[in-house]
Amino acid sequence: MKVVLLERVENLGHIGEVVSVKDGFARNFLLPRHKALRANAQNLKFFEAQKEQIVARNAANKAAAETQGAELDGQQYVMIRQAGETGQLYGSVTGRDVSDAIAETGAKVERNQIVLDTPIKTLGVHSLKIRLHAEVSITITVNVARSAEEAERQAAGENVIASQFEEDRLADDAAAADLLEGGAGQAIADSYEY
Repeated sequence: MKVVLLERVENLGHIGEVVSVKDGFARNFLLPRHKALRANAQNLKFFEAQKEQIVARNAANKAAAETQGAELDGQQYVMIRQAGETGQLYGSVTGRDVSDAIAETGAKVERNQIVLDTPIKTLGVHSLKIRLHAEVSITITVNVARSAEEAERQAAGENVIASQFEEDRLADDAAAADLLEGGAGQAIADSYEY
């Protein structure tokens, strides 16, 4: 199906271009969201008559997105989640969760604007791209941790899971050394004089 684009669509074209797309993509995405019109004579005349207004509206939307992007770009959001010892979450962090975290700070981002190919399923600091407009994208950081203290350590660059394994290994080594020196079992053995 041939359509004329009413706004820039990534990997497809710019305003006013007549492009050929699959029928389902046009019917299910472009046409219902008013991103394009069918490329017939009547719609092409309508587009030419309204072109200045469409371009002006797109420029206003882009300027608003740039303003919002300037406030959000580079921000870090902490999300406290339950996770196992290996750092695997008991669930996942989705676009909706990120959108809600941003909304708590007073900004507004729709969940479909968050580019998240797969949900976040591990602890750590994750960079996410947010597409506020077809021509405006920003990057935020989501710090997924089990506690606020752990989030601070992760923000400082520490690998919390590796640190935890190292602490456990040192504690095990200390306990083994204590047993070898006769620490834990020695007091009981001394009380039984044969």
